[in-house]
Amino acid sequence: MTTQASRRWRPRSLLQLVLLAFIVVMLPLGVLMFQAGQALSELTRLADVSARQAMEETRRARALSSLALEMERSARQYAVVEQEDLLNIYLERADEFGELLMQQRRLLPDDPHVLALIDQLEELKALPELPLEEFREQLPVFATFSAHTNAMRDATNRQIDSRIDGIRERAGNVQTRLWLQTAALVSASLVLMLLFTWLIIRPIRQLEYRILSLGSATKTTTQQHIQGPAELVSLGDRLDWLSSRLSELEAQKQQFLRHMSHELKTPLASVREGTALLSDGVAGELTPHQREIVELIDASGEELQRLIEQLLDYNLLQHNRGIEVERFDVATVVKEMLAKHQLALEHKGMQVRWFDGPLEWQADRTATGRIVDNLLSNAIAYGEDGGRLEIRGRRFGTSLILEVANSGEPIRPEDQSRLFEAFYQGRAQRKGPLKGSGIGLSVAADCARAQHGCLELADDDPLPVCFRLTLPWHPPRLKADDTNKALSLTADESVNARN
Repeated sequence: MTTQASRRWRPRSLLQLVLLAFIVVMLPLGVLMFQAGQALSELTRLADVSARQAMEETRRARALSSLALEMERSARQYAVVEQEDLLNIYLERADEFGELLMQQRRLLPDDPHVLALIDQLEELKALPELPLEEFREQLPVFATFSAHTNAMRDATNRQIDSRIDGIRERAGNVQTRLWLQTAALVSASLVLMLLFTWLIIRPIRQLEYRILSLGSATKTTTQQHIQGPAELVSLGDRLDWLSSRLSELEAQKQQFLRHMSHELKTPLASVREGTALLSDGVAGELTPHQREIVELIDASGEELQRLIEQLLDYNLLQHNRGIEVERFDVATVVKEMLAKHQLALEHKGMQVRWFDGPLEWQADRTATGRIVDNLLSNAIAYGEDGGRLEIRGRRFGTSLILEVANSGEPIRPEDQSRLFEAFYQGRAQRKGPLKGSGIGLSVAADCARAQHGCLELADDDPLPVCFRLTLPWHPPRLKADDTNKALSLTADESVNARN
């Protein structure tokens, strides 16, 4: 119920989430572009209006200067030739000057030169009413009139320059504001981008973790619910189903191995007991040919028993059984394993050399013997008939180095990468009537890892095939947590197998 309520506001699909992310991330950038366009439009409009006003005011100032000059010229001409038409022209220019001066006053309402021109224009309009002599005496006043007109023109230019400076300052403020808005909105877009990236990546990472946990030996007790688009949630549910299905299959496999191994041992014991009775002559003396057949049956039963024991060992290791640390003589363990394979070695005709002498070590004696047993079985199965088998043991600092080398066909490079992989059998042909199970070296590698050691194929040995076991010195007790950690290595971290 809570999950459904919390998902109401979320997109239902990955496509909707991506589209929503694109729209939301682009929204601040769209706002930025809109505001930038508005600011540029405002500046453009202001600059256009100011340019028109400046042009108009400049033309008006020039026209006033021209009218003042024409008024003075008409007055002086009238004083000389005394024609009434010149007075009419003078009065017309004075009226035009007055109209333009009123317009200019709106631009410069408090300018003293404009105010002086207004007062002086009234006096100049009254000149035609004066007698000629007084008219001539008032002509020098035009010099002052022209000076005020030029001063008004200069004031107009200064006003235009001041307005241009104001526009420039405003443009600078708009630019600063746009930069601040750009920084803020781009930062908001980045934050939103990171947010939606996290919303998309988080369920994908959860799925990745879930997939990695499927291939890991450790199983998580609680599965984190995947939150996100419906497609990824559905994929997470399918992975949960797959995980439970794999767990069921693993449990069925382990149960099958346990039942099969134990069920096979009972009739096999009867077969071997029967062959032993026949060999002892309980049912009567056997002919040489019959004895040869009985010995073949007994050897095959012994090989089958060894394969069953390997399956049991593999099953125990898969259940992460702990190790039992004790102090033992490695040379004694090697001799016991050689005695176990004595008949097979004699039949193979191999020349065996091993280190003779006490080599005390502290580890799991059973697991170490299992490693040596599987390495000897592998050497007998793939070694050269009449070849050499060498077992070497030595201390190297705080580690035990145990090597099992044999003559014969070298391991091919394409098989070395999967050398210790369970149930994998290389391209080399196994010698003997029975085919191997493919788990001998895998069991040996697992036993080595359980003791925090390693089993590897050595490439610096005089013999073609050499397996090198490295075991550390263990304290009297090994914590169960450490053992489980060693056994819970993933398939990628484990060494590969050949049997």
